[in-house]
Amino acid sequence: MISPNLSAIFYLISGVLFILALRGLSSPETSRQGNFFGIFGMIIAITVTFLSIGNFSSGFIFVLFFLLIGGLIGAFIAYKIPMTAMPELVAGFHSLVGLAAVFVAISAFLNPDAFNLGSPGNIKLGSLIEMSIGAAVGAITFSGSVIAFLKLQGIMSGAPITFKGQHPLNALILVSIIVLIYLLCTSQSKEYFWVLLTVSFLIGFLLIIPIGGADMPVVISMLNSYSGWAAAGIGFTLENTALIITGALVGSSGAILSYIMCKGMNRSFFNVILGGFGATDQSTVSHNKEQRPVKSGNADDAAFLMKNASSVIIVPGYGMAVAQAQHALREMVDTLKKNGIKVSYAIHPVAGRMPGHMNVLLAEANVPYDEVFELEEINNDFANADVAFVIGANDVTNPVAKSDPQSPIYGMPVLDVEKCKSVLFVKRSLSPGYAGIDNDLFYKENTLMLFADAKKMTEDITKNL
Repeated sequence: MISPNLSAIFYLISGVLFILALRGLSSPETSRQGNFFGIFGMIIAITVTFLSIGNFSSGFIFVLFFLLIGGLIGAFIAYKIPMTAMPELVAGFHSLVGLAAVFVAISAFLNPDAFNLGSPGNIKLGSLIEMSIGAAVGAITFSGSVIAFLKLQGIMSGAPITFKGQHPLNALILVSIIVLIYLLCTSQSKEYFWVLLTVSFLIGFLLIIPIGGADMPVVISMLNSYSGWAAAGIGFTLENTALIITGALVGSSGAILSYIMCKGMNRSFFNVILGGFGATDQSTVSHNKEQRPVKSGNADDAAFLMKNASSVIIVPGYGMAVAQAQHALREMVDTLKKNGIKVSYAIHPVAGRMPGHMNVLLAEANVPYDEVFELEEINNDFANADVAFVIGANDVTNPVAKSDPQSPIYGMPVLDVEKCKSVLFVKRSLSPGYAGIDNDLFYKENTLMLFADAKKMTEDITKNL
């Protein structure tokens, strides 16, 4: 058994490694190193936790067995999962973190002696408050993440689900959670505990169903934050320093990322928390099916425009991810650069379905980091570029965000691709994006639509080049 003082030192070391992991993950160039720090820190934390156990009973073997089973399942899923399904995977893992917090809270409440929290009906007040909050946030994280998973997987409609009186109902339930925590702490009644969990599961569903598919990147980030706070709350209950540090880091970094993304989409941060985010009035969403003239071309036309360009800006989106076109895109860009053409990549903060989705895909294709730019860094360059090659990005390039106050994406910063001399837009059809609105960029004079699978079109362009 390891001494408490030595455990505290190792937990502190693991906490420092987690901070270094977050720092490393803030840049694609250092992300691998950040992952290594995170893995090493977690190995230390788990090892110290096991060594802190005084008497190794037969139950310890079961813990090791299920740890091994869970680790193997997680490794298998991570190895097999395609990058297009990464958002669903993250949402699924968030749900498991929330559910784990709920199970630990249930164990601690029903058997407080095992956790040195007191006895049934006489649990320490501080521990009971921490346990209640951790359980409530964990339940919200679980049910909310399940809905996010179902929407991302296409099992459930990605459209916002709203009903009359939805926001007052959410507010009432949130207030009732606070009241239930108070009643539970004063009475320590099992009935209040189970009602608290039930109501928390319910509000998790209600907070996420009004959120549309276009806003899922922020939702995933927010659920990530919730899972961290749930873990931190349970960490206080268990008096586990590593769990408190890890949960606080995940919770705070997720909240900060959500705030940054909300600013990037011109959304209200508080609306995200309160479940109003993405719940637009569907009557304002354009469903005009009137045919408008578009110019369409083929790979030969696109290759001709690119050959005669001096600079090309690539704008990747979820369509590129679905088609797994990042490697074909890299090959096309290499061909362009051999012809002396300057090429750069423009990444919108919410391109794809989760933060950093496009950056990871481009890194997978070994795209140099110094060629990839965020919206703020490159938006002014579109006016001086000869060609913008949009591969699957839709809402993040829609000029209507700047011109139509009735649009559900109005005010969201978008990439100014329409300012290029020529725009090549690779898309299977004229169907709208996640926001459910038509993209005015399709009908611009300088836009040439390339109707095809993104990977096939990119490969054909490369052959023509």
